[in-house]
Amino acid sequence: ENLARTLLREREAGKPLALILGGETVVRITGKGKGGRNQELALAAAPVLAGTEGTALFSVGSDGTDGPTDAAGGYVDGGTRDRLRALGMEVPAVLAENDSYHALKKIGGLIVTGPTGTNVNDLSVGLYRPPAMP
Repeated sequence: ENLARTLLREREAGKPLALILGGETVVRITGKGKGGRNQELALAAAPVLAGTEGTALFSVGSDGTDGPTDAAGGYVDGGTRDRLRALGMEVPAVLAENDSYHALKKIGGLIVTGPTGTNVNDLSVGLYRPPAMP
């Protein structure tokens, strides 16, 4: 959520923006779903970005895997929350169940690269593209 909030704050300048972070987050397992730390990081940003134009956020593991899944991570944008709601899913409930994998899979938000053969870091990126000028 912090990356998404920073992205929204910094986009006020009206210029294209990429916020790039490295490091691994920690996820507390409370549910019985499927997912990984990068998928959870991305999905947690969806409510913050909801309804915004030109914003997106993704997070991936450099080794091509995220938790016990075949995905490297996840992608969300300003419409992710509403796409999930249209399927009867609410982000807080999905996160409480630690089921980010299935939620992101249903809306095409998984990033699948396959194993990369390297394990350097996790990479999280927030992007903003301002509306085109006439």
